[in-house]
Parts: sequence; structure tokens; C-alpha cells
Amino acid sequence: MRVVIAEDGALFRDGLARLLAEHGTQVVGTAADGPSLLDLVAATVPDVAIVDVRMPPEQRSEGVEAALRIRRDHPATGVMLLSNHIETHHTLRLLADDAYGVGYLLKDRVADAGELLGALRRVADGGCVVDPLVFARLLRRRNRDAALAALSARERDVLGLMAEGLSNGAVARRLGLRTKTVEVHVRSIFARLGLTESPDDHRRVLAVLAYLAR
Repeated sequence: MRVVIAEDGALFRDGLARLLAEHGTQVVGTAADGPSLLDLVAATVPDVAIVDVRMPPEQRSEGVEAALRIRRDHPATGVMLLSNHIETHHTLRLLADDAYGVGYLLKDRVADAGELLGALRRVADGGCVVDPLVFARLLRRRNRDAALAALSARERDVLGLMAEGLSNGAVARRLGLRTKTVEVHVRSIFARLGLTESPDDHRRVLAVLAYLAR
């Protein structure tokens, strides 16, 4: 199995390369950023590219963007995201295109070299490997997005103004509604988003967070 590694942390990158080599995997190159990774994949056409989610220059989703390019330009190369971060929006884009030969593992949850090598082989063979924590987050996001899509146009207006920090009274004035009507919309929003009343949770904050994370 031939792999490339894209990771901006030199210690982790070099340590992973040595670990894989010690277990019979051919590391054909390493990269510290997205553009270098794309050049490396084009030059070596590996079986799997191991990619961190966040890489230079902005440490946001450069790794995922590079992974999407690899899936588009080199469909025979599998992609294993190996990261400390769970990026649901971009990961859904990666999996939605084609889950063939795609994996997503969290660095601190890979127990040993055997587990990682087994996952890499499955991805190289066209399988899909997703850490249970990543899968759970993706499922929650899909359910939340479905709930947000089910809101009426007026409920979305109300929630958008809630996200601006407006009180029910201020929302009512902005939309030309009675405050009691806004209160009905807010209760409906909570119900659609599955936000039950609890002494430990602030439903208004949770609803706004769901709206902002869409």
C-alpha cells in the first residue's frame, strides 16, 4: 500500500511516516499544506492520501478542500481524513459526492498502528471508515438541518432576529406582529428543533446556535 501524508505538524507527520514504514506501508511523500499535497498526489498517485482537516495558510478547512480535489481529479486514490477536528459541513460534502474510498478518524481515538493500518487498507480497497463520534455528529447535523428546513418562512424570520440578539418584544416590533404571536412562533421553533424545557439548558441559545451553525 502506497500512501502520502499531509500534516503541518512536523513531529506528528514524521512520526506517522516512520510508524507506517515500520509496518510495511510505503510512504511515497509528505506535505505540509494543501497545494503541496495536490502536487504530490498528482506526481505519485498513491493508494491513500492521509490528510489533516485544517492546514496552512488559514488553519480552517484546507485539508478537506484538498481532499475534495483529490476525489475529483484522482478517483482511484482513497482519502483518509485524520484530525483532531470534526468539520461536519465540509465532511458531508466529501461523503455526499461519493463515499467510495473515504475515511475520517480522530487522531486521539486511534488506539494502535494495527487499527490505523486496517482502516487505511479498507479505504484503499474502496471502503468507507468513519469514527463513531464523527458519524454521530454528522447524524445530528443532518437531523438539525432537516428540522431547520421544516420551519415556516415566518419562523425562520423570527429565529434570524433571535440570532441578532433581539427579545420577543423587539422581534414583534421589527416584524409588525403582536408579542404573543412571536411567543407562539418561538414555542413552535423550540418544538420543531426538539428543544424541550430543562433547567440545565437555555433553549433560546440552543436554537440560535443551531441557526448559526447551518
